[in-house]
Amino acid sequence: MKGFLKNVLANIVAIAIIAGLFVLFLIMMVAYSAITDSNKSAIHAGSVLTLDFKTNIIDSPLEDSDNIFAFAEKENNILIYDMVEAIKKAATDDNIKGISIETDGLQAGFTQIEDVRRALLEFKKSGKFLYAYGNNVSQSAYYLGSVADRYYLHPAGSVDLKGLATEVLYMKGFAEKYGIGIEVIRHGKYKSAVEPFMRDDMSDENREQLSTLLNDIWSPTAQNMAGARKMDTARFAMVVDSLYGAIPEMSLQYGLADKLIQKSEYDDLLKEKLSIKKKEKLRKISFTKYIGSYKEDNTKKDNQVAVLYASGAIYNGEGTDAIYADNFVKEIKKLTENDKVKAVVLRINSPGGSANASDEILFELQRLKAKKPLIVSFGDYAASGGYYIAMAADKIYSEPGTLTGSIGVFGVFPYFKELANRNGLTAHAVTTNANSNMFSSLNGLTPGGAAMMQRSVEMTYKRFVHFVTQNRKKSFEQIDEVGGGRVWSGVRAKDLGLVDDLGTLQDAVKFAAMKAKVSDFNVSSYPKKLTQFEQLFKDLDKEQITSKMLKSKLSDEQFLIYQQLADPKFREGVRMEMPFQIKF
Repeated sequence: MKGFLKNVLANIVAIAIIAGLFVLFLIMMVAYSAITDSNKSAIHAGSVLTLDFKTNIIDSPLEDSDNIFAFAEKENNILIYDMVEAIKKAATDDNIKGISIETDGLQAGFTQIEDVRRALLEFKKSGKFLYAYGNNVSQSAYYLGSVADRYYLHPAGSVDLKGLATEVLYMKGFAEKYGIGIEVIRHGKYKSAVEPFMRDDMSDENREQLSTLLNDIWSPTAQNMAGARKMDTARFAMVVDSLYGAIPEMSLQYGLADKLIQKSEYDDLLKEKLSIKKKEKLRKISFTKYIGSYKEDNTKKDNQVAVLYASGAIYNGEGTDAIYADNFVKEIKKLTENDKVKAVVLRINSPGGSANASDEILFELQRLKAKKPLIVSFGDYAASGGYYIAMAADKIYSEPGTLTGSIGVFGVFPYFKELANRNGLTAHAVTTNANSNMFSSLNGLTPGGAAMMQRSVEMTYKRFVHFVTQNRKKSFEQIDEVGGGRVWSGVRAKDLGLVDDLGTLQDAVKFAAMKAKVSDFNVSSYPKKLTQFEQLFKDLDKEQITSKMLKSKLSDEQFLIYQQLADPKFREGVRMEMPFQIKF
């Protein structure tokens, strides 16, 4: 008996010690994070504001989540709103003498790059210098850097300048070969999200919309780069078609770069520009530290304009890595009831998702709009469900390069009858009613189930168009003509009346303040960034771990296919979803 009690006591002590060490570990991690996250520092005179390879420009605070177990030097995530405001401030800050762009592979969406580029063009009006340096430069990084007064390239470097292309993977033949059946129900001839399951080649309608979209994005982008580099558009097109950026000497010869120099020579050049001796320290300051030097917590102050970020796909239920209806509705209710929040800007960067979840979010946004101004700002994507939730807005701003519209609905139901039969597997059901077994992963949809799902898709489409007609003040026929699942650029969406104006997030915030009749206000962001403890338990979630492991092993396109076929979140019934994504 004594031995038993001794063993029990020893186990209790061991558990207590382990628990104590774990708590101590957590405390140390949070303290470490607090120290490393502290960016409050004085800005010295003669500083150069620097955009380097560690800087990621993000659209939502939820994208800025740190892994508590990561000890490596982390990247700096900066909200696009803060980035643009920092460039504006630097133009009038006497301590900042210029800006240096030193990034080869910019981590940012196309509309975010556009916003930063426009802010840099305004910065140049201050008379301060704007230089850029690259090694092996991505197309997006070059687009941003081309705005500089001078562009310097490494002697063994390159510029990946080649234009835009999109490639769609078609799976009908693969599915037939391996005995996978896919039931597709849709409304809209342009609803090409389901096209890869239905055919082996690209439809004329999809080719038309993709060609229009790519040219809508590339044409002004190419003109901007050509203009910045003082080239006519025909010569610039020839340089791009010939891939001259791949050879540093040809980049110099054809005007993509001003000089080929080593990085240390570039730093010496900056010192010379600042009248600093070569032996003296060059004061470079990152955007993260610069923003941290002046930014304060605005949530405790009166007269707030809240920016509510809707980033990622739309799902039912709870979660933090996308737009989950339960979580998002809670955020909307908080803002509705918060008397300090005088107006809300809904920043949408979403390809859509669950029709049911989108409808739930729209309803709650309509209730918010009844109490205070609601202005919408589109980022890279505001399509299908992402466009649907914008229909509560007083006014919609879109970026010129936003992919938007996609007013259409679909459902996809994969099943494996033939594959199972080939391997000696059959399934037989016992039911009480005609459609009790409406959908089976082996036998697919029943005829009655397919008919009802088609009816559901048609009703959801009509509901979608109904809300669009109310918000856009157009007839059903007018919206149906530009709907049908077709995706438009922001420029064309403005011409078609699907949005009110072209503008940035800053433009939307200004209009929201004016609508709320407040001149002295602060901008606050919602939802808030996850705390270290929240992030820890999120990282320990079994589903999250499995998903991250798969994503690390697969390409983005392969992971999307896996989600469409296997992830339960993608089988939540009728969907309003963007058919594709375009990366610049």
